[in-house]
Amino acid sequence: MRLHGLPPIAEKGARVLILGSFPSEASLRAQRYYAHPRNQFWAVVEALFGIARDEEYARRCRQLAARGVAVWDVIGSCRRRGSLDSAIRDAEVNDFAAFYRRHRRIEAVFFNGAEAERRYRRLVDTAVVGEAPAGVRLPSTSPANAAMSLAGKIEMWRAVQTAVDAAR
Repeated sequence: MRLHGLPPIAEKGARVLILGSFPSEASLRAQRYYAHPRNQFWAVVEALFGIARDEEYARRCRQLAARGVAVWDVIGSCRRRGSLDSAIRDAEVNDFAAFYRRHRRIEAVFFNGAEAERRYRRLVDTAVVGEAPAGVRLPSTSPANAAMSLAGKIEMWRAVQTAVDAAR
């Protein structure tokens, strides 16, 4: 069965884009980014921006978008059993050309893990997206990346906070 990802969290004035690979089974069921209870994305966001991880999801998204941060995934649809990135097959990339046309103020791109970066660099046609920012890989917030502590991830993810502050 073909799975389809989530629409981006983004306002027109977005300056920073955070890209994951593809939503987990829990995220697809909930129709929410980073819905798996052990994914640390929202804990990192709370540490960086003061947006409470237990806040209602739509409100968290609005608060993040109001800070100029967009969230999306590299892959728009694929076949996959389970939630592991390694199980992704027949991936179709999201329409980044259209996204960057709508969000012309994006100055920084951050990858939530190595797989997001690898898929973006392999699947997104730079001739189509033009001069999009190069992107910086950050440690994955996925529960599969248990080797790094939450504190370590927060420290590395401060680059997002710095980019947001610089874009204001």
